[in-house]
Amino acid sequence: MHLGEALRFSFHALRANKLRTFLTALGMVIGNASVILVVTISLTSRDYILEQIRGIGSNIVYAYYETGGKSAAEVEADFVKLSDVEAVRQQLDSRIVAATGVMTNYDRMLIEGREEDVKVIGTDEHYAAVRNLVLLSGRFLDWSDVSLREKVAMLTERLARRLYGSPQSAVGQVLKVHGLQFTVIGTFKERVESFGLSELSRETVVIPITVIRYFTPVERIDPMYVQVGRPEDVEAVTANVGEILRSRHRPGARYLVENLTAILDAAKSIALVLTLVLILISAIALVISGIGIMNIMLVTVTERTREIGVRMAVGASRREVLRQFLIEAVMISLGGGLLGILVGLALPFSVRLFSDVKIPISITSIVVAFVVSCVVGLVFGLLPANRAARLNPTEALRYE
Repeated sequence: MHLGEALRFSFHALRANKLRTFLTALGMVIGNASVILVVTISLTSRDYILEQIRGIGSNIVYAYYETGGKSAAEVEADFVKLSDVEAVRQQLDSRIVAATGVMTNYDRMLIEGREEDVKVIGTDEHYAAVRNLVLLSGRFLDWSDVSLREKVAMLTERLARRLYGSPQSAVGQVLKVHGLQFTVIGTFKERVESFGLSELSRETVVIPITVIRYFTPVERIDPMYVQVGRPEDVEAVTANVGEILRSRHRPGARYLVENLTAILDAAKSIALVLTLVLILISAIALVISGIGIMNIMLVTVTERTREIGVRMAVGASRREVLRQFLIEAVMISLGGGLLGILVGLALPFSVRLFSDVKIPISITSIVVAFVVSCVVGLVFGLLPANRAARLNPTEALRYE
């Protein structure tokens, strides 16, 4: 019996018990669909987390002074200053895109009929690009606003809505900050919501850092941001920023200089662990389906004992019988596997068709699922096929 005949006999044998064949293959359908969906979910979640982290800013290094148990005068002298920001710009000019600083205080404003504390931060023309802000209306601060100490302000989206009804309506309005009138030149939002965990809260006024300096008794940049030109330079620039700050202040002053690399690495590690756990669960489903295939094939061998005896009696070799039942097991496994791959791909493709969400599909997971289907059929079909091949032809013919 050549391979074509073996395939044809296997197909007819499986077709004779359609429902049992389908239920046996159902485990592989579920298992392979799970593998595709698990990898898809893990890739989507990983990409989403990384996109959110990168949305804070590209290749960002941030630095600030860690307050210690020193006197007030020493602590004030240790704060990061505007001159430190300028020093970083000059010394790291060729390796960074920009460096900017933030100074923070608060003021009370009349919002919706009642006074509330509102965060006021001072910064410069580089801040919007470094922090990856999204302009909603108007414009960002520019060099002339900072250098000429213009009384202009930008508002966060939420504050603009509460004060003037919409971000667009806020542009051109005049509001008071520390008793002085500021003209609103633009409104913005964070590309990735930080929920008040950064220096930007939902209700924040941004003014030139040269102006906020008049309202702040102590000059303190907290934090200083540095945008690095190339990802591979982030670690080196982080170390350089720390060295510059320590060299410009008293010995022993402590500065926290960090970057987003550690957070990105942590996110990747979490995504990897999540993927491995989910794949393990899918592997269990595949093993269970393989056991189901083996169990059904053992039953099939028992039911077809007389048929096996007849085939051996007319000249079929043990190897041909082994191949016959092994092909049946692989066909069940492979058929269920292919159907499972289609089911696993259907969901991501349907989401792509009906929404703007980009769900990555891993070609590797498809290949792995296909290979696993073949391997499961071979491994779990081997015992039943071997059992069929070892039957004694005489006893098999007498089997009722």
